Amino acid sequence: MSWIIYAILSAVFAALVAIFGKIGIKGVDSNLAVAIRTVIIVFFAWGVVWWQGTAGELFKISKYSLTFIILSAFATGLSWMFYYKALQLGEASKVAPIDKLSVALTIIMAFIILGEKPTAGNMIGGLLVTSGVLVAALVK
Repeated sequence: MSWIIYAILSAVFAALVAIFGKIGIKGVDSNLAVAIRTVIIVFFAWGVVWWQGTAGELFKISKYSLTFIILSAFATGLSWMFYYKALQLGEASKVAPIDKLSVALTIIMAFIILGEKPTAGNMIGGLLVTSGVLVAALVK
């Protein structure tokens, strides 16, 4: 499968995260919900790794790569905790679009941190995503 199919599947399941999460956190502390979710993800992800037979590659990961994987994990944890708290306090139809500002922020950070070259497509796309977020979240 191409990266586009994986990205579309990611978007579909991210949408389900918002819907299932909003339903599930009713009357539950948002951080506890994230902790439960995380335990399930750990078992699921390691199950996939064992099924694929790639668990042995763990010890081949460089310290450099491992450092950034760990930083990514912390960022993921903080993102999930803030997202679940926002879902608990707000409407999913407003929280999810604001969360998608990550698209525009990723584009900007990719230019600055990764040295990726801006294109008309990603610049216009980032502006459109930002505009869409503002309309979806703020216009009544």
